[in-house]
Amino acid sequence: MALHFERDEYAGRLERLLEKMREEKLDALLLFAQESMYWLTGYDTFGYCFFQTLVVKADGTMALLTRSADLRQARHTSIIENVVVWVDRLNADPTLDLKNLLSDMDLLGARIGVEYDTHGMTGRIARLLDNQLASFAQIIDASYLVSGLRLVKSAAEVAHAKRAAELADDALDAALPLIKAGGSEADILAAMQGAVFSGGGDYPANEFIIGSGADALLCRYKAGRRTLDGNDQLTLEWAGASAHYHAAMMRTVVIGEPSARHRELYKACVEAITAIEDVLRPGNTFGDVFDTHARILDERGLTRHRLNACGYSLGARFSPSWMEHQMFHVGNPQEILPNMTLFTHMIIMDSDAGTAMTLGHTYLTTDGAPLALSRHPLDLIQR
Repeated sequence: MALHFERDEYAGRLERLLEKMREEKLDALLLFAQESMYWLTGYDTFGYCFFQTLVVKADGTMALLTRSADLRQARHTSIIENVVVWVDRLNADPTLDLKNLLSDMDLLGARIGVEYDTHGMTGRIARLLDNQLASFAQIIDASYLVSGLRLVKSAAEVAHAKRAAELADDALDAALPLIKAGGSEADILAAMQGAVFSGGGDYPANEFIIGSGADALLCRYKAGRRTLDGNDQLTLEWAGASAHYHAAMMRTVVIGEPSARHRELYKACVEAITAIEDVLRPGNTFGDVFDTHARILDERGLTRHRLNACGYSLGARFSPSWMEHQMFHVGNPQEILPNMTLFTHMIIMDSDAGTAMTLGHTYLTTDGAPLALSRHPLDLIQR
């Protein structure tokens, strides 16, 4: 089997999950998040675009309900032994197959947790599921049970995060020679993604962000390519990915001479991220990180130009996003613990001046000061 971790690693994860299920008094858990299935069993697929779920009982028994296309995928990439196939057919309702499976697993009348808040759970599936199980079992929203366990990384997971960060650095190294007047966004993007692939990395869970000129103020990928001008700005957000573990980076590169506004915004970004490094340690919360970001930028009159979040937890994720549930936003009580991989980004978009500035990379938390996983400094990049 093509497993990325040793079997005792998976056994330890299952025991942590079962302990949490006991605390929540759950007889079973229905996993719909692909990253939850991957973390627990190694199951690696994009088949979650269709109906599938992994049933985990409180005694550790597991069963995967999926389509025939993923039968061999599950057997090849995971430790799952019981794979049940629901049949593609006209007006198929796989939640009926699920209810029958739960009945076979002696879960009638049980207290069952469900991962609702995930891209593997569409509104239609949720309605069908609730309808089928309404009189069958007690259903509990357990959307964040596994994602909470995934926040703190094992040594083996940290190794993949560090490799992902190396690949992210390689991607920037590949891009820099191409970022110049007359440079092509298409060539830059191809070089960055190519560096990750050449290094043995994976597709990221979402597209790289690339935008120049006015599009440098965007925080999302958009279709279309542009040629760089002699005086220009290029915003990039990308991630290296190793065994689906991500390490993200973000930079706005100035082509030609930086404007006074570019320099002003860069100074604010580097001051904020430097201050956050003092907060990104045990004893503080995710909300404290955001408050530090907001205070520094607001003191400089940049309230209108900043975002309402400044980063998030990273890990093994699947499309359409590499962002974890836990983010740096106001009031988030999540405690910072050792061995978290956290992406902090300073994003300032001044639409009035048409000026963008971003700065960010991934940190590994420790018992003390955080460790920046990138080898690149936080200097302003000029080309």
